[in-house]
Amino acid sequence: MTPNPVNPQKQRRGLSRIWHAGTYSASGLRAGWHETAFRQEALGSIILLPAAFWLGQGWVEISLLVAAVILVLIVELLNTGLESAIDRIGPEWHDLSKRAKDMGSAAVLLSLLLCAGIWAGAAFHRFVA
Repeated sequence: MTPNPVNPQKQRRGLSRIWHAGTYSASGLRAGWHETAFRQEALGSIILLPAAFWLGQGWVEISLLVAAVILVLIVELLNTGLESAIDRIGPEWHDLSKRAKDMGSAAVLLSLLLCAGIWAGAAFHRFVA
């Protein structure tokens, strides 16, 4: 006889698994909305995503502009998840906790710089070159 799994999600199959995974993802997006940085980036994406269709010349440029914006949101959610997991361990200061949080923050910074570079390149291509 097999013991009951700790995570019932592992026992689900087919549409039930897809449905539950979707509800978990929606919960994650709602939780992310309560984080100031994610909320600011999400609100910025409301402007940037339609602007990608105006700025981009062809489907490749549009796709790259959209992907760069979405990547920032993805990295921010992963960083928030990392910080939450570290905070669950304990509130006391620890060098490894600081290091992990700093690395998550650096990942967000790099995604923002990549996004800004792609958008600057597309703007240069459209208006200057």
